[in-house]
Amino acid sequence: MEIFLIRLLQFILAISLLVLLHEGGHFFFAKLFGVRVDKFYMFFDPRIWKWDGSIIKFKPKNSDTQYGMGWLPLGGYCKIAGMIDESFDTEQMKQPEQAWEFRTKPAWQRLLIMIGGVLVNFLLALFIYSMILFYWGDTYIPLKDMSLGMKFNREAKAYGFQDGDILLGTEKGAFKEFSADMFRAISEASRVDIIRQGKQMSINLPGELNLLDMLKSEPAFVRPLLPSQVDSVIAHTPADKIGLQKGDKIVAINNHAIDSHNEYLDEIGRLSDMLALAKTSADSLKIRTTTIVYARDGVNDTAQVVLTPELLLGFTNIGLNSIYQPVTKEYGFFESFPAGIKYGWHVLASYVDDMKYVFTAEGAKSLGGFGAIGSLFPPMWDWYMFWKMTAFLSIILAFMNILPIPALDGGHVLFLLYEMITRRKPSEEFMVRAEYVGFGILILLMVVANLNDILRWLGYM
Repeated sequence: MEIFLIRLLQFILAISLLVLLHEGGHFFFAKLFGVRVDKFYMFFDPRIWKWDGSIIKFKPKNSDTQYGMGWLPLGGYCKIAGMIDESFDTEQMKQPEQAWEFRTKPAWQRLLIMIGGVLVNFLLALFIYSMILFYWGDTYIPLKDMSLGMKFNREAKAYGFQDGDILLGTEKGAFKEFSADMFRAISEASRVDIIRQGKQMSINLPGELNLLDMLKSEPAFVRPLLPSQVDSVIAHTPADKIGLQKGDKIVAINNHAIDSHNEYLDEIGRLSDMLALAKTSADSLKIRTTTIVYARDGVNDTAQVVLTPELLLGFTNIGLNSIYQPVTKEYGFFESFPAGIKYGWHVLASYVDDMKYVFTAEGAKSLGGFGAIGSLFPPMWDWYMFWKMTAFLSIILAFMNILPIPALDGGHVLFLLYEMITRRKPSEEFMVRAEYVGFGILILLMVVANLNDILRWLGYM
């Protein structure tokens, strides 16, 4: 429960900040061009019976804008006078046009008002990335320094990779670190350079591997090879009961030899598949009853243990930072801005490139809602990861909002560009219908994404 609350708090804080600034972008340009903003709300405020849905609301003296906070924390909105938006306020549109309304302003001003939110989100992401590099620097473990090499799955081995290979790069350049960028580079490579048993060699690839399959396969296409060495033992767990200690190495589980922590996790994965088919508590207990062989100071010992219902033994394995020395590239204040802009642009380009997988069956299953987004935040409060995730979500919010879908900013931008090119404004009836269609598409996407979260939670995906 504590982990859930920490992630929930980070998610709400990040989304609140992004929505507030996104709507603030619309608000800024509206006020700049003399357009009245009727309401500026954090969160939505759907009416419930006689309650108008506002937790907080106030209207400053001599102001036309009502500020407030709604009860539904799924976003926010800036209601601009004289504009057809998700409020579907057609009554206002039936009144005579006023000089302070959105619809009476030149198309180029209306365009800036509509892209204001996206612009703020994108600039915010670049600023956050810049400040992350300035404050924390760029810390990573160079892939070429991972002397134990990698662990590969069956598909990777079919292409010629072997466990222990050290990855160097592709024909397009050297790898930096173990990350999604590395997977993407391998998926597009026709050649991957490696070191095997001290000798440099190359492996030829087709250049069109499916990135989504590489990331989602169990086990993954490639993982850092980690020794199966205990770093710490959690009190009152099966590992604690059998006397497992820091430095012990797991060498076998249920008569299957273990040469790495990767192999240990694979064996636990097989037990998990068996446990899912168990029909009785006796079947479950039989599967969870496991024989563990561990080595201490070169001497093997055997113990029978009942794993937890989650198939946990109760220890943490040594991590990459315990084996390899990370390097940190530091940035001065002014150096951080071009570096942050370059990094943010790379994140956006990679995200846009990966969008092609959304239109596949597996890609649709990979869509995630609020639960999936919340799970991206770390289980413990970490300001570095919080700001990095906030910047990433800001870029996603900017990109998704600029898509040419009615009801999104991009839909309004599309119609404004049409008006600027043809000198003809779409009819009010058309705009209302387009808004309904776009709103329906968004609701459908939200339902599918959050349904995927539920199905994953229930174990059906």
